[in-house]
Amino acid sequence: MPHTLTIHELTTQLAARQLTAREATQACLDRITAVDENLNAFISHDAQDALAQAAAADAAIANGASHDEQPLLGVPIAIKDVIAVKNQPLTCGSKILGDFISPYEATVIGKLRDAGATIFGRLNMDEFAMGSSTENSAFGPARNPWDQERISGGSSGGSAVAVAVDECIAALGSDTGGSIRQPAAHCGCVGLKPTYGRVSRFGLVAYASSLDQIGTLTKDTRDAATMLNVISGHDPRDSTSIQRDVPDYASGFGENLKGLKIGLPREYQAAGLDPEVRDSVDAAIKQLGELGAEVREISLPHTEYAVATYYIIATAEASANLARFEGVRYGARVEGSDPESMNRATRGAGFGEEVKRRIILGTYVLSSGYYDAYYLRAQKVRTLIREDFLKAFEEVDIIASPTSPTAAFKIGEKAGDPLQMYLSDIYTISANLASICGISVPCGFTSGNLPIGLQLLGRPFGEGKILQAAHTYEQATDWHTKRPTIN
Repeated sequence: MPHTLTIHELTTQLAARQLTAREATQACLDRITAVDENLNAFISHDAQDALAQAAAADAAIANGASHDEQPLLGVPIAIKDVIAVKNQPLTCGSKILGDFISPYEATVIGKLRDAGATIFGRLNMDEFAMGSSTENSAFGPARNPWDQERISGGSSGGSAVAVAVDECIAALGSDTGGSIRQPAAHCGCVGLKPTYGRVSRFGLVAYASSLDQIGTLTKDTRDAATMLNVISGHDPRDSTSIQRDVPDYASGFGENLKGLKIGLPREYQAAGLDPEVRDSVDAAIKQLGELGAEVREISLPHTEYAVATYYIIATAEASANLARFEGVRYGARVEGSDPESMNRATRGAGFGEEVKRRIILGTYVLSSGYYDAYYLRAQKVRTLIREDFLKAFEEVDIIASPTSPTAAFKIGEKAGDPLQMYLSDIYTISANLASICGISVPCGFTSGNLPIGLQLLGRPFGEGKILQAAHTYEQATDWHTKRPTIN
């Protein structure tokens, strides 16, 4: 069935005329109709527009267009609702943007179009990407396809669900502290966070500008490499975009990992790590060793400060970035007797509780008398965390860890305890603070049949190494082929 294929399987069939792009897109749309009412992965989608794009792809293939030149020609790709697509809704999972339609397009969307992709659908997410469960969405939670009473992860929960249940062939997400990798682990797919500056952020609605990065959710690592090749590259419209050549990320794929050095941080064997997660990750690391990698223990001594540092810096940047949503320039508006009361009423009604919590916290740490004690100190600790990683990468090529300390927890289980929710990101946030790359790949299941993820972290612009290791591991196992049964 077309919707169950990977990118490389689908493009092979499209090129051989065994399948049409329209058939592949229709299969994804039919799958959404069949299962999404219960899963809530999509906020919206335009079937007519998607089929028109697919028809154009079929015409291009008939006229001799090549997948060598357009590697995503005819491939249906869905988009997290924080990335701008021209003439499509852009809500960021929030009420405050109302029925806002984007007047412009993100750079990554232009790159997908140039590669021939069929772009459709707005995927569910935690409001303004603030959350680890997609429970904070104004449109309701995206439910885990392995157990619909459990979270999908966040903030890119809708993206992970859509890929895991074959509602699209691949998806884009964003990762500020683990928002691609953690839902990928919880839903059993591959989530890739590139190095900060590798992929343009132009057209990504900002949560925390020094941490946000657009990335991919795919069915396997070869697809992740293909997607990363398409969306990477310098963009003059993004001042944080790095001018650096884009390699062929699949060129290093091989049958073994001989000579690769993998580090295991002793600080990551912390209390709170579920025994079943530990066992699966340990087995995966043992497998990497059997494939030729050299595994050794390393230290990341400032790990204990990562969560606190992240939630000071991220909320401070969020409080500044979200000031633009005031009911004047765009989005929803609640009328008031004067501009100040209108602004207060609009933000009070439009923002959800978690977004308000983070805005308040961020405003506090930036306020007079507290800036030095909190924000400035957090920036200094961030530098120490980054130096920990750079020092570790002098000894090893890759750092391995669990993606999340537990498998997916039940919806509502941590809703009343924000601190416990924040600790769900303990293994992922350091990569964003250090501006390095990371990938999560499936590595097992709990006794309750919930997916577990292995995280591989690489040095800045080391995506090729982590993709190589992930792909080699994938070829020796079948965890990535498992799909949930949806009734």
